Amino acid sequence: MTAESQSPEQPGRVEVGQRIADIRKRMDELDSKLVALLNERARCAGEIGELKQALGLEVYQPDREIEVFKHVRSQNGGPLDAEAITRLFERIIDEARRLERAAG
Repeated sequence: MTAESQSPEQPGRVEVGQRIADIRKRMDELDSKLVALLNERARCAGEIGELKQALGLEVYQPDREIEVFKHVRSQNGGPLDAEAITRLFERIIDEARRLERAAG
């Protein structure tokens, strides 16, 4: 489709390209915030690991993990579904467990 044959309500290639660039910029900003939040959460996991070791507690606590999954699923407004949120948090919790073990 040429620029001359483009309907007024249909955005042009340049407009669409700019919109994609703007959205990607926003995603990059969100990624930076996610990294900061994940690292803050990781620091908490390290502290918990130190406390668990001091008390002689096991790192793996399945009841707590179930609580976390229930909590994050209850906070989910989409578009990610509950299974996707669970999979993401499974990885986050795996890394938290690794940090808890290393904290000792």
